[in-house]
Amino acid sequence: MINQYPLWKYILILSVLFIGALYALPNLYGKDPAVLISPLRAQEMDSEQKQQIEKLLKDAGVVYKGMEDINSKLMVRFADTESQLKASSILGDALANRFVVAQNLAASTPDWLRAINGKPMYLGLDLQGGIHFLMEVDMDVAIGREIDRYIGEIKSSLRDKTIRHLGVNQNEDAIRIRFNSAEVRSKAVPVIKRLSPGIVITESEAKGMYYLEVSLTEAQKKEARDFALQQNITTLRNRVNELGVAEPVIQRHGDRRIIVQLPGVQDPDQAKNILGATATLEIRMVDEKNLNIQEIVSSGRTPAGTRVYYRRDGSPVLLRKRVVLTGDYITHASSKIDPESNRPAVSINLDAKGGSRFSNFTKDHVKDAMAVVFIETRIETRVVDGERKKVKKKVEEVISVATIQERLGQRFQITGLDSMKEAYNLALLLRSGALAAPIEIIEERTIGPSLGKDNIDQGFNSVIIGFVLVLVFMAVYYKIFGLVANLALALNLVVVIALLSILQATLTLPGIAGIVLTVGMAVDANVLIFERIREELRIGNSPQASISAGYEKAFSTIADANVTTLIAAIVLFSFGSGPIKGFAITLSLGILTSMFTAIMGTRGVINLIYGGRKKVEKLAI
Repeated sequence: MINQYPLWKYILILSVLFIGALYALPNLYGKDPAVLISPLRAQEMDSEQKQQIEKLLKDAGVVYKGMEDINSKLMVRFADTESQLKASSILGDALANRFVVAQNLAASTPDWLRAINGKPMYLGLDLQGGIHFLMEVDMDVAIGREIDRYIGEIKSSLRDKTIRHLGVNQNEDAIRIRFNSAEVRSKAVPVIKRLSPGIVITESEAKGMYYLEVSLTEAQKKEARDFALQQNITTLRNRVNELGVAEPVIQRHGDRRIIVQLPGVQDPDQAKNILGATATLEIRMVDEKNLNIQEIVSSGRTPAGTRVYYRRDGSPVLLRKRVVLTGDYITHASSKIDPESNRPAVSINLDAKGGSRFSNFTKDHVKDAMAVVFIETRIETRVVDGERKKVKKKVEEVISVATIQERLGQRFQITGLDSMKEAYNLALLLRSGALAAPIEIIEERTIGPSLGKDNIDQGFNSVIIGFVLVLVFMAVYYKIFGLVANLALALNLVVVIALLSILQATLTLPGIAGIVLTVGMAVDANVLIFERIREELRIGNSPQASISAGYEKAFSTIADANVTTLIAAIVLFSFGSGPIKGFAITLSLGILTSMFTAIMGTRGVINLIYGGRKKVEKLAI
């Protein structure tokens, strides 16, 4: 028997179509306006806090559809954007300093679909609406911080080698070191050279003093600028997680700018507040000579070289002003359980410079108390005299005080954390570090949901118009075979949408263009097959033999055409930017699915109509 599929092929086709329809289904349910409430600290959202939020909304007369926990955050859904905006304002003012309140859009997928991980595909900024920022990094500050780091290293190295100097100061883009003799200066040169072989050292004399001027090479400045840009991108990417944005775009733009796109976020002030919040660590020594800390706090007079800090429980600690180590030296941080105390801890790795500096310091301070200070800087929006103003707030907390038991090196751990969640979040913040240099928003665009809806409608209409025109042409020109191709084309669209949803790929306007192109390419394969069948019929072959030959002989042509297009799509994805990548993804998926539906799918239906033992005199083609 020719033109007869085995049972397993039909089962495969039906399985693909069933799974495709199932995972494309979440896209029909739309999204609810929502508010995402995230704790500023790593604690879980407890029932008391939820009750407080419920009471705030009830007292304000704001009706909500539901609340749900999402990864230690609380999502509150609303029926309309008016309720969402009102709730966001009320909760933002009432929960300031404890929670981040961000407006968002939440998928309204039924629970039974969520249980099998059914999710709608992500929509890009141009379809969903959201916020676009273009940020510029202050590279002068980045270079200044690099010079500050060298100043600290130079002072430490000269002190270790007992080389006396009369001052180490920044002089524009260079470091000037003053000595009282040429002999001492000559001893300092090799010590400073060892810090970085690439730095430029210039000797000079003036008014009986001897100077060394240390400056960075252009290569070192470029490296510092690149590092600042990359570290800021990493920091911003981690901070954006607090907004609950499904598919943010954070990418480098030129040599000093960063593009940040937040689809679904509707409050630019809140977004800027969170993007400006950063965290780092400082390690300082505890001043154990002045034991009466309460008296120092009440009098307000601190001993020279010290400062009062506070633990999270509010108790004061007197620390020395000199910073032993900063978070700039941290290369990696991970959360874990301390095997000795069975308490949460964060394991920290330092770079070579930080490890050497920390090791040299701790060897002289065994049995002394050391404090870990957690520092977070964030921008808050407060209402002052009836006007909303931005205020930069710096929070400094002592999270751990411990006695140095032995000389420490590049790897150590900090304890004193309340939960594993807090340890995890702290490790995450430390891995990203603080902003390496300040950022300034030089361009800001807010794309409203209504504009996104217009784009979706226009894109949807373009797909439908192209789809209908192809359906009509195929049905008129190829009759029953054309109707089979139309069925395959419809199923192809369903499978493409399902794959975009399963992969959680972001659909943008260029992505919709890729789908429209896929519609044409999907039917193109059937045109090649059907024309080949017609040719076989014209040379006198039987209908059954013509069907078999048409599919077999057209396959190589179809494969060649699709493979070359797939290669082009891969190149576009590899070298293109965000929108181009979206086009390449949908085009690639469309090529793969059309090969399945246009060849295997249509062949299965044609075999059911004409195949097997059926005696066919004429084909409706």
